[in-house]
Amino acid sequence: MRLSRFGETLSAGSGIVSLMDDLGSALRDNPDMLFLGGGNPARIPAVEAALRQALTDVLAEPERAWQMLGVYQSPAGDLALRTELAAHLAREYDWPLRASNIAFANGSQSAFFVLFNLLAGEMAEGGQRHIQLPLVPEYLGYSELGLGGDFYRATRPEIELLGEHFFKYHVDLERFAIAPDCGALCVSRPTNPTGNVITDDELAALDARARDAGVPLIIDGAYGLPFPGIVFTQARSHWNDNTVLVLSLSKLGLPGVRTAIVIASEPLIQTFAQANTVLSLAAGNVGPAIAGQLLASEQLLALGRQKVAPFYQARCQETLALIERTLAGLPYRIHQPEGAIFLWLWFQGLPISSEALYQRLKARGVLMIAGEHFFPGLDAPWDHRYECLRISYAQSTEVIASALSVLADELARAYAGG
Repeated sequence: MRLSRFGETLSAGSGIVSLMDDLGSALRDNPDMLFLGGGNPARIPAVEAALRQALTDVLAEPERAWQMLGVYQSPAGDLALRTELAAHLAREYDWPLRASNIAFANGSQSAFFVLFNLLAGEMAEGGQRHIQLPLVPEYLGYSELGLGGDFYRATRPEIELLGEHFFKYHVDLERFAIAPDCGALCVSRPTNPTGNVITDDELAALDARARDAGVPLIIDGAYGLPFPGIVFTQARSHWNDNTVLVLSLSKLGLPGVRTAIVIASEPLIQTFAQANTVLSLAAGNVGPAIAGQLLASEQLLALGRQKVAPFYQARCQETLALIERTLAGLPYRIHQPEGAIFLWLWFQGLPISSEALYQRLKARGVLMIAGEHFFPGLDAPWDHRYECLRISYAQSTEVIASALSVLADELARAYAGG
């Protein structure tokens, strides 16, 4: 079989494909695996009940059920829903939105594939542009989305040490500069894998610099604001006509419906919708139908604020207490947990790589994710990237406690030279 350059790019080994395949294989081989790996959301009974009711309400009306199951939507998605969502966000945040500022897509990964390749890569006028990440670590799923080499550039963050066992990444605004061949800036907020929420001041600085450079600022809000709102610190929702805000229904509790929402300037939304139609024909209807029902019952924002974020914040605090007890005496730091569903652990001076630690844990029935894969676009050597581990706290505290016990044992063995 002879592959095109496109085929070779997408079929080559990549971090996200290897991770998903490895996680799936590990769970098949050992269904009792202590799974603190992937990004699947926790089961929250009150949220599940609300989502079931929303779907039941849609199915109870034959015309709405038919629109959901039997009709293709327009390239950007259902006009009535986009109009209602734009009006809702305009009232809530005073954003100058219309339906033409919003498009639906089949999940964030699909949306970012379209966005990144619209804005970077080989340009129509010649030359290459890249996606610039103002700080790493960043989302692993970005790594192989670009159709071409040298697609990402990244800047190392500043590290602020907080007490004995915590730290926080900051955008290094003195070192960070937008290159002439930049196509767009991109940050996730909160960040997967670290739970970092870049501050309002950092975001404002990036927004101003992007505007001055004539490139858009893309904010990946899969875990963030306005919904699902898994944010534990003070932060404002942000959008303007130079911002591309990508939201998702996954962490609200609907990863299976594969629904993303892109909010951007009208010209970019029109271009995005056209490209998305070529690739996907139309966005799926089930996720938008549930979102529309939640919007009508005023639960779309309320569920995140009242049920989802409080659940994860409580689970996060429980996990921190478990770590303090279980890893006592070991050289660890935790990124200040400010949102999302992960903790990012830094083991300073770790004698083995995070990938080697991942393999040891997996062999003992524990899945946590090696940190070294979360640094797309960072070419300069940096020991720190091999000393970190991502864990999810979406599982029960019993599972987390058992997994941490194995982690502590493997860390002690590694630091002792074993």
